[in-house]
Amino acid sequence: MTKLSRLMLCVVLAGLTTAWAVAQDSDADAKSKGEVRNITGCLSKSGSNEYLLTGTDGSTWEIHGNNAVNLAKHVGHTIEAKGVVSHSKMHNMKEDEKDMAHDTGLKNNTAEHGHLKVTDVHMVSDSCQQ
Repeated sequence: MTKLSRLMLCVVLAGLTTAWAVAQDSDADAKSKGEVRNITGCLSKSGSNEYLLTGTDGSTWEIHGNNAVNLAKHVGHTIEAKGVVSHSKMHNMKEDEKDMAHDTGLKNNTAEHGHLKVTDVHMVSDSCQQ
């Protein structure tokens, strides 16, 4: 193997290693907003099979009822809901835009809003704090 071949091999390996490391960082950022969430807040009914969870942090989450979790019996209660953000890529882009707008001085509401696929619910209190 010539010196030039060895040099080219080292350059290619260094480039691939760098590309892999950058890809790992961007995957971690994307998952931070789209992974499983535990949200505590007040559950209210907003439609025939639709609910709104208003988190204690001011976030709001639209939830469509499903057969896995009985949300109807928790309306008006403070609950802890475990679930996954629906359409996580779009959600992440929207939340990033809101963060950038806030950073540039826009005074819009920066509370998180999204759609949640709930997989588990636990009642915290049989009423909501006002």
